[in-house]
Amino acid sequence: WLRTGLALVAGGVALDQFVAVASGSELVRWLAIATIGLGALVGVVGIVRWRQVDDVMHEGGVMRRSSIALWLGVAFVGIAVLIGLALIFVE
Repeated sequence: WLRTGLALVAGGVALDQFVAVASGSELVRWLAIATIGLGALVGVVGIVRWRQVDDVMHEGGVMRRSSIALWLGVAFVGIAVLIGLALIFVE
């Protein structure tokens, strides 16, 4: 989780610094902010999830399934589609 969050933050910074479009730079900036925010969210979720799993393991209990990976995956795909559309249509 933490490596994924760090990669998203780095990707957002790279998107902001290295993607140059003739028009639509504001859109690219918002996509970069969304990517960085998602990276921060993934880092927080990773810490919380690690704590939950650690507590259950110490207690000898059964771990619950988490649906957060599904929702983060949907968010990743959404941002990827928006970035792709911005690169194709914004010139």
